[in-house]
Amino acid sequence: MPRRNRPHASRKHSKADAESSGSESSSFGWATTRSESGPAGAESEQFTVRTVPGSRATKPYRCPGCDHEIAPGTPHIVAWSTDVPGGADDRRHWHNGCWSARARRGPTRRWS
Repeated sequence: MPRRNRPHASRKHSKADAESSGSESSSFGWATTRSESGPAGAESEQFTVRTVPGSRATKPYRCPGCDHEIAPGTPHIVAWSTDVPGGADDRRHWHNGCWSARARRGPTRRWS
């Protein structure tokens, strides 16, 4: 017998529940957006952070935390400064572990 991949009524969350929770995250289609402090050297800046699932990662990117390539299909983080003009245009793709360790390890190179 085929499975039913329908959500249970008890698992549904309404939009009102999400807004009343008081968190700083919001949903953007397939991704969750939240606000966090920046990497080493930019701790005072606020960054908008979006999680990218592996199914949505279709291009290779260069992680500024370790300077290694993020291969297509790898889940990762996209972060950009909300305090600096041009923020979303200056977004960077980070490995999940590199973003988690950003307080100990800043970007390996600067972009002009």
